[in-house]
Amino acid sequence: MIKIGVVGATGYTGVELLRLLAMHPNAQVLVITSRTEIGRRVDDLFPSLRGYYDQSFVDPNSDQLNNCDVVFFATPHGVAQEAAPGMLRRGIKVIDLSADFRLRSSTSWEQWYGKAHGCPELLDKAVYGLPEINRQEIKNADLVACPGCYPTSVLLGFKPLLESGLVNLDDLIANTASGVSGAGREANIENLLSETSDSFKAYSVAGHRHLPEIKQGLEDIAGEPVKLTFVPHLLPIIRGIHSTLYATLKVKGVDIQKIYEDCFRDEPFVDVLPAGSHPQTRTVKGTNKCRISVFCPGGGDKIVVLVVEDNLVKGASGQAIQNMNILFGLPESTALESPALLP
Repeated sequence: MIKIGVVGATGYTGVELLRLLAMHPNAQVLVITSRTEIGRRVDDLFPSLRGYYDQSFVDPNSDQLNNCDVVFFATPHGVAQEAAPGMLRRGIKVIDLSADFRLRSSTSWEQWYGKAHGCPELLDKAVYGLPEINRQEIKNADLVACPGCYPTSVLLGFKPLLESGLVNLDDLIANTASGVSGAGREANIENLLSETSDSFKAYSVAGHRHLPEIKQGLEDIAGEPVKLTFVPHLLPIIRGIHSTLYATLKVKGVDIQKIYEDCFRDEPFVDVLPAGSHPQTRTVKGTNKCRISVFCPGGGDKIVVLVVEDNLVKGASGQAIQNMNILFGLPESTALESPALLP
């Protein structure tokens, strides 16, 4: 059994981790931490977990974490970078769901997150945890930086086009939209039902924190610089991301559908839909699936890629468990093969 600690388990990604790990045949969750709920039973705060967990929340500095094989950080930015170095020295693997280790440049991280990085020496050692791109590197990693929810959809959506070298790299566009759970569980007037229901808006158009992460990933795939316009939006739904991506072909007459099908043929969690399909967020709700369709409108030189995922699963906690499965030599889909919730 893999002995597991979950640090910061009171947010949406934390409770989603617990939900998925509860059904994992090789997982034993030893420690569940919270700074604000110390001593409170987990199933008191989250009655949905009654019958699955009988532990109480403990302090994040608890020595019990030293008994774990792997520790997940489902924490705000800045927390994992304080605790990860000590855990790594003790031989504990770290899977971080925050942005602490996603960027390789400490200068860029400090620019976008507004404070100095606590352990910049680990940035080059962290493996970016997008299995469809870095599977081999993840196998031998000690520190895994799970991708953000938006970057997961954008990188997977553009991957076949960049690997094939078929599109111009100076005018990539990503229009993305997320459900309100992507903003986390903290109280925020802008995320109230009465504020978000029956409405749709763009935000952070001048610059979103996921932009440098997406650009870094795209350039890793392409092997050269890219120019990206990234515009996030807020959907009046709880879960789900829908990304619409645009690129310009260098040549016409290419079977784009086949390129996508060939690229993801052996990927358990990427589903390329039949030609002409339009993926919906509800078809991935509660799953670790990313569903993709691709169009060439009017047979012209523009490619339109549609990508949907559950921001809390493939965009966060499910992908974290996918990484854990790879780290410990388990079948990648262990505990992650449930169908979508409907309605």
